[in-house]
Amino acid sequence: MLTNFRTLADGAAQRDNNFNLMRLFAAWLVIYGHSYAVIASAGQDLVTQLVQIRFSGSIAVDMFFLISGFLITASFERHRLRDYLAARALRIFPALIVCVSLSVLVMGALLTTSPEYWQSSQTWKYLVRNITLDKAQFFLPGVFENLPNKAINGSIWSLPVEFRLYLLLAVLGVARLLRGWRYNTLAVVGLIAGFSLVDVAALPPWKSANLWCLAFFATGVFAWVNRARIRLAWPLLVVIIGFAAAMRGTAYGYIAYFVALSYATFFVAYVPKLPRIRHHDISYGLYLYGWPSQQLVLHFAPSSSPLAVTFWATLLAGTLAALSWRYVERPALGLKRKLGRKLPPVPPEATPRPLPDAIRDPA
Repeated sequence: MLTNFRTLADGAAQRDNNFNLMRLFAAWLVIYGHSYAVIASAGQDLVTQLVQIRFSGSIAVDMFFLISGFLITASFERHRLRDYLAARALRIFPALIVCVSLSVLVMGALLTTSPEYWQSSQTWKYLVRNITLDKAQFFLPGVFENLPNKAINGSIWSLPVEFRLYLLLAVLGVARLLRGWRYNTLAVVGLIAGFSLVDVAALPPWKSANLWCLAFFATGVFAWVNRARIRLAWPLLVVIIGFAAAMRGTAYGYIAYFVALSYATFFVAYVPKLPRIRHHDISYGLYLYGWPSQQLVLHFAPSSSPLAVTFWATLLAGTLAALSWRYVERPALGLKRKLGRKLPPVPPEATPRPLPDAIRDPA
């Protein structure tokens, strides 16, 4: 019986979880998947070959947004609105501003072949629009123009989407639509309409990517709202993954993938005893610096294979991520913690256990 297994609420109430480790793996998976994209390889990475529905970098982003929806909703419930917004800004902007500034003022300035680099509006548009999350910009004049993919940082497309979802969540929360049947109705109707009415394959890639992000973020919120009802059971995990494997390549493959990744993510977050990462979360920095590091590897070693790009970019991006955590992100998180816990926690329905301080905000 599934009632013998603990719920997602039980997992959320414990002090330890695997979210930091999972986000670190997802950030590395983005590097691995992008190593094929940046060299314009005709082959596919092993994860893409296995899943056949989404490429490895997209799977990692799906995980990021699912986890984000879950933990950000927890954060909203224990903060006043202004403190929630300040906490989100302190988590996403400081590291982003430093990364984008280094890309423009150091890397771009040293590598550009354009004599008009500092006069070009493209240079300053890249700087301003990326650090304000207005709209992602990908190119700098005269930089990486001889590489197969000329983008300075192809990973930052997701950040404006994520920050807008933070704001949307705040709107729903203020409107009291994050409780029980209200949110469940909204989420279920939206997901059913999306999967049944929208032809993702016919959409421009950026619209398709945005819809996937919205769907997984909304599912993360759904998981938090219904955490007392969701069982974390090995038998159920096996059945769901088996169904997804059977549906691979069929018209229902996307739905099976969606359900399998969502359930497996929360199961792995709370059930297995994995190495804990409690104090040094470099996943956000690894995500930010992964693509620029790959481009630098290709710039100085153009004939590198995807695995070579993955290896060297992981070392470089990992170093930059560690520095970002030590000198940018952790000090910013110190300011965020000073905001404190302003509101009493909202327990899940049918579960009297209060929300613990141990639930951490996502990267």
